[in-house]
Amino acid sequence: MQNTAYIRAAAHSAFGRLEGKSATDLMAGVANTLFDESGIARQHIDGVLCGYATTYPHLMLASLMAEKLGIQPDYAHGMQAGGATGAAMVMLARDLVRVGRCRNVLVLAGENRLTGQAADTSIQTLAQVGEALAEVPNGMSVPAYYALLASEYMHRTGTRREDMADFAVRMRQNAASHPDAHLKETITRQDVLASKPIATPLHLLDCCPISDGAAGLIVSAEHGPVEISGAGQAHRHQHISAMADIFDTGASQACQHALREAGTTLDDVDYLAIYDSFTITLLMLLEELGFAARGKAAHRLRQGHFDPDGTLPLNTHGGLLSFGHSGVAGGMAHIVEAWHQLGGTAGARQIPGPRRKAFVHADGGVLSAHVSLILEAREAA
Repeated sequence: MQNTAYIRAAAHSAFGRLEGKSATDLMAGVANTLFDESGIARQHIDGVLCGYATTYPHLMLASLMAEKLGIQPDYAHGMQAGGATGAAMVMLARDLVRVGRCRNVLVLAGENRLTGQAADTSIQTLAQVGEALAEVPNGMSVPAYYALLASEYMHRTGTRREDMADFAVRMRQNAASHPDAHLKETITRQDVLASKPIATPLHLLDCCPISDGAAGLIVSAEHGPVEISGAGQAHRHQHISAMADIFDTGASQACQHALREAGTTLDDVDYLAIYDSFTITLLMLLEELGFAARGKAAHRLRQGHFDPDGTLPLNTHGGLLSFGHSGVAGGMAHIVEAWHQLGGTAGARQIPGPRRKAFVHADGGVLSAHVSLILEAREAA
């Protein structure tokens, strides 16, 4: 008989400019918060999963963090799956708990990407997701890869720059009420359209900021407020030049795996945590996953469906676009926010009515690695 896996605790640091904090400092701070809030002593942590950090490229980061935190786990593992790493670690932690390998798994990620790395270095590092012989030598960057996707997607669906801009505005509105968000200043559609061009058709405010920050979770066999009831992955390509169809990147496949495991459907979902490295990422994923028809995500947004008081509240912390992006921790912040919303602990950001089921989706690379999670609220034991 398999154990049930719960998220017992979830936390993140502030995101933004955090001077004087290394990647390990940021992760250790979040880990200590998790121990305090979960009531699980560090000696009872028997698994540690740690996401990669470009500012601290240690070969044994999970073991290093275990040592730094005074933990001697039975299982420790570092992971790399680009932006999907956080969700993939949660999926692995769930599997470790379900089969009885571990009872309490600490899942950590953090990076001082804003203050600990020059912007040019960050751009060059991330560009290595490209194909080494043709894409990288020709100066491609991650925004350029997504700009190519955006151009074709706009052509095939009738999506406009205004459609993408409205999602940037929505994410900023969400972040404005979060004390830990990187970007809180109000923006308008016109601000997005008039912002600096980065890679046509993407402008500065279509792109997530570079942030410092950390996030973490404790996944446990001991009852918690949120159960991880389903998970799925899909990997259809690595490089954009090998992408067969921009309408079928693998997101839908990961989603269906997770829904089958959870024994549920999209109709049961009442909260969304969707990866949003760029505005086009968010539109493409919402539509491929089935939360909007092709070319109609912005229409649903304007109808209020994705508002905090709508039928499908979306990234109520502000997402990568406004809460911030500090590498793996940026994607994990979506999961932390979903945990708070399902558990009723989001404070001033708490959305109306009890929310019972959250759908989380993350992607890594250029819509390359996909991970979907189903999170469900559970009553106290």
